[in-house]
Amino acid sequence: MHFLVRNKYGGLLTEKEIGKEVIINGWVNKRRDHGGLIFLDIRDRSGIVQVVFDPGEKESFKLAQKVRSEYVLAVKGKVRKRPKGTQNPQLKTGNIEIEVKEMQVLNKSAALPFELGEADKVSEKLRLKYRFLDLRRKRMKGILELRHKVVKTVRGFLDENGFREIETPYLTKSTPEGARDFLVPSRLTPHTFYALPQSPQLFKQILMVCGFERYYQLARAFRDEDLRSDRQPEHTQIDIEMAFITEEDIIKLAQSLMLKTFEIIGVKASFEEMKYDEVIERYGSDKPDVRYDLKIFDVSKVFRNSEFKVFSQAVAKKGSIKGLKVEGGGQLSRSELDGIVDKAVELGAKGLLWLVKEDSLYKSPVAKFLSDEELKGLTKATSAKKGDLILLAAGDTKLNLDILGQLRPILAKQFNLIGEGFKFLTIIDFPLFIYDEEEKRLKSHHHPFALPKKGSIKLIEDEPLKVIAHAYDMVINGVEVGGGSLRIYDSVLQQRIFSALGISKKEADKKFGFLLEAFKYGAPPHGGIAFGLDRLVMLLSGSETIRDTIAFPKTQTGADLMTGAPDAISAKQLKELHLKTD
Repeated sequence: MHFLVRNKYGGLLTEKEIGKEVIINGWVNKRRDHGGLIFLDIRDRSGIVQVVFDPGEKESFKLAQKVRSEYVLAVKGKVRKRPKGTQNPQLKTGNIEIEVKEMQVLNKSAALPFELGEADKVSEKLRLKYRFLDLRRKRMKGILELRHKVVKTVRGFLDENGFREIETPYLTKSTPEGARDFLVPSRLTPHTFYALPQSPQLFKQILMVCGFERYYQLARAFRDEDLRSDRQPEHTQIDIEMAFITEEDIIKLAQSLMLKTFEIIGVKASFEEMKYDEVIERYGSDKPDVRYDLKIFDVSKVFRNSEFKVFSQAVAKKGSIKGLKVEGGGQLSRSELDGIVDKAVELGAKGLLWLVKEDSLYKSPVAKFLSDEELKGLTKATSAKKGDLILLAAGDTKLNLDILGQLRPILAKQFNLIGEGFKFLTIIDFPLFIYDEEEKRLKSHHHPFALPKKGSIKLIEDEPLKVIAHAYDMVINGVEVGGGSLRIYDSVLQQRIFSALGISKKEADKKFGFLLEAFKYGAPPHGGIAFGLDRLVMLLSGSETIRDTIAFPKTQTGADLMTGAPDAISAKQLKELHLKTD
């Protein structure tokens, strides 16, 4: 169909165009009938401009009477200054309007399932089902525009630093060591499967062996895992790898990239750096929000000989007594204090004790079991003042730290302790291995390709949990936005790591043989880092979930409500793939 093709974007019109004839295309954002005149706000990618229909233009006026929200229009008219008193300072085009001479309805719209201006009042499920409407909103468009700027900035920064963008395969080999793989059956090779990559890890290491030295990719990654507000089954990561570099080189480059990215929203800052053990001891989490203080303290020495057996036995069993102090937190009612205890138990604690500092005493269900000397010691150790709330956890140290680390953000939100702005943290010296209590075996903290520090290599077989890796994470406001490591580039050392993880030489050759083979032909020292693009844009945009930063996201059950994926396939398709379903 022939239509009036725009020669101007409506949202970009200014007073310089007054008196000029223009053609705009767009959607009806709002319609107002003022008895004799009809006003439409027309929206396109650039913004909104008001158009006016006069009864004198009979054909256009008649059409305008039938127009409703989200109709698609082409409008031809003359730009004029708005009459005095009718200007709209909320719009960039608020001083002008278009006097319509001709209009075409390019497409109609059905009645909307929700008003775009009130989308925040409806359920997310409804918005995701009608994502094509949700993305018409100014905020959602703004987030995707911001995402574009981030990608442009990242590509520009890495290009200036000598990197080359290289794509790696989406259909690859399953090497399960971490999250579950998404599997794709092969039609041409019956009873075999591809896996969608959880990251381009092995390919980017091989690219270093190939001699590219500086690689990056805006890589799609797929993980079949339980979802949260900051996770999706498919996400985009800024994937970076470098050869002939040190850990400090990568960290410096990665920090510079992040700071450059935050300049997009006018933020200038710097990174604080801490070791993993220090972060865990201080915050109980390896991705702490350091915008608020609320550090974990240890008062095991104060209560190690206490007659209160919960405390003294915890220390005697090589556990600890750790806690948090909330300044002014003693204002809570007894039921609110008990609510914090209940929350700790819900998180996995065996219990939590609270004490409120008064003039020279403490109000607490356990205060009567504690001596004056012990309470004075508690006050000295925590610098508690009148009205402060102290929470204590006694028992296994690892559990104490984990529970208090989970309570920190909950308490910070409850007591309005979270400051504005951004705090950037680099965490170094991660352990190479962790012990999985459920599976009763060692696992990699990052992945099995992280390079152990030189002084730790001798501990791999006998004291693996003491092995420290050249591994690092970057955390912003309690969100892990990136992580990486130096890589193992020697096949013998790599096999030692596999063996510690219970991966036999035969199994390693089957899963990772192509990488080990590549190492035999001159692999350089190398390392890298990957940033979660979706999480990064979530922080930059002030969103609560990464779903807002992805054009077509999945729900927490992994469903695409707009398309209906995942869905059943036909019997013919199953037969071609040599599959049967129960």
